[in-house]
Amino acid sequence: MTCNFIGVYPAVTTKFNSNDEVDYDACMKGVQAQLDAGVHGIILGGTLGEASTLSALEKTTLLETTVKYVNGAVVVLNIAEQTTKDAIQVAIKAKASGASGLMLLPPMRYASDDKETLTYFKAIADATNLPIMIYNNPVDYKVEVTLDMFEELKSCPTIQAVKETTRKISNVTKMISRFGDRFKIMCGVDTLGCEALMMGAHGWVAGLVCAFPKETVAIYELIKQNRHAEALEIYRWFLPLLELDINTKLVQNIKLAESAVGLGNEYVREPRLPLYGKERACVQAIIDTGIKNRPTLPKL
Repeated sequence: MTCNFIGVYPAVTTKFNSNDEVDYDACMKGVQAQLDAGVHGIILGGTLGEASTLSALEKTTLLETTVKYVNGAVVVLNIAEQTTKDAIQVAIKAKASGASGLMLLPPMRYASDDKETLTYFKAIADATNLPIMIYNNPVDYKVEVTLDMFEELKSCPTIQAVKETTRKISNVTKMISRFGDRFKIMCGVDTLGCEALMMGAHGWVAGLVCAFPKETVAIYELIKQNRHAEALEIYRWFLPLLELDINTKLVQNIKLAESAVGLGNEYVREPRLPLYGKERACVQAIIDTGIKNRPTLPKL
C-alpha cells in the first residue's frame, strides 16, 4: 500500500512488560486491532509511542517487526532526533527496514529558528525518497512551522503532508487556501478531529484510537460520506475521552484506556510513572463512563 497521508493514522503506543522491555507481541496485538477497524496507516515512535525513551535498536526492531506483521499495510516511523546527521541516518535506516513513510519533528531539545528548521527538514527530505509528514506542534515542541515556511518546503517533493497540531483550527483553511492540494493535512489534536475533517483535512493522526479504533474510523468515514449528524453523535460521546489526549500525561491516560478495553497495559518507561491516586481515579471514571455508554455504530 502507498503512504498517501489520507485517512486515520493511529499514533500507536509502545507496550512494555514488567521488566521494562518492549513487549513486541503486545504491540502487534494493538496494531491488529487498528487494522481490524480499517485504519489507513500505522505510526510508530511518536510522542504517544514514547519515542524519546526508546533505544535505536528498539526502534529498528519495532519497525521491522511491525512491517513484517502488517504484510503490506502502511507503516510510518517518527523521526525525533537532536542532530541533522542522526535524523538522516534514521531516515535511511527506516527505508531499509521497510517503512512506508516518515513523520518529522523539528530538532529535539533545541528551539531552532526558521532558517535552522527549514535547513534541517530539507536535508532529511533530500536524503530519502520516502514521503514525509511534517509534525507541526509548537505547543509541545516550541517550534512552529509557519505558512511562509511551508512555502519554502513545497519545493521538496518528498515533503507531502503536515500533522496539524497547532490547535488553530483555521490553519486547515489557511493551508488549503494557500497551497491547494500540495500538502495533505492530518489533524493531530484529538479534540479537533471532527472539526478539522469537516473543514477539509485529509485525515486524522489520532491518539484515543489506540483504545477505540472502530469509533475513530467511523467518525472519519461518516464525515467523508457527508453523514455529519451521525458523525457528531459519536463525536459528542467520544469528546470526554478525547480530552485525555490533550494532557501532559496523555501516554499514561491512553495506556490506562487501552488496559480497560483489553488492548494493552499501564506500563510506561521512566521517568514516566503510571497514574495513581485521585488522578488515576478521575481518568478511570472518564474511561468507565465512556465504555458504559459506548454507542452502536452505524453501517458504513
